[in-house]
Amino acid sequence: LFSFASELPEEYYVVSARAPYDLMYGSYAWYAINFDAAENKFSNHEQARESRDLISKFIDELVQHYPIDADDVTLIGFSQGTILSYAVAFSYPQKIRRVGALSGYLNPEIMVEGYEKNDFSDLKMFISHGSVDQVIPVDWARKAPAILNGLGIENVYHEYPIGHGVSPKNFYDLKDWLQTT
Repeated sequence: LFSFASELPEEYYVVSARAPYDLMYGSYAWYAINFDAAENKFSNHEQARESRDLISKFIDELVQHYPIDADDVTLIGFSQGTILSYAVAFSYPQKIRRVGALSGYLNPEIMVEGYEKNDFSDLKMFISHGSVDQVIPVDWARKAPAILNGLGIENVYHEYPIGHGVSPKNFYDLKDWLQTT
């Protein structure tokens, strides 16, 4: 996603956080995901919660050390980054104004206990997913709007005829949404 930075509005501070867990060949993850022989997926929820809180703390540090408006923070995530962006926003909505959720899904198991009681009145979300995503089934993403609507969170949902990625149309829809919210 960092390659999109030059396309975003000039007033944005674009910060790309590296996930804390090493994978092979210089890649990183926010938490471990394992697949068994029957293609069932298991996530390490403890690592995910630790990463959720690490991101929350990182936001505090950024606001403290840079001229970033604490009332206007946007998280944009892809795949695991989306799952964690949802978790941070649901757990600490006072820190987040907008979420761009690209090719991910909501996982309530990694949100703080009692998150449903939080005030989400200032939170807005852009959700997008590939209709032929081979990594995260599109049906998982399709559940988000109903959940968000039930919590009173303003949201838009888009699907694109792609796999697990971000198409140019997807990016420009996100960019337009950022400029109008």
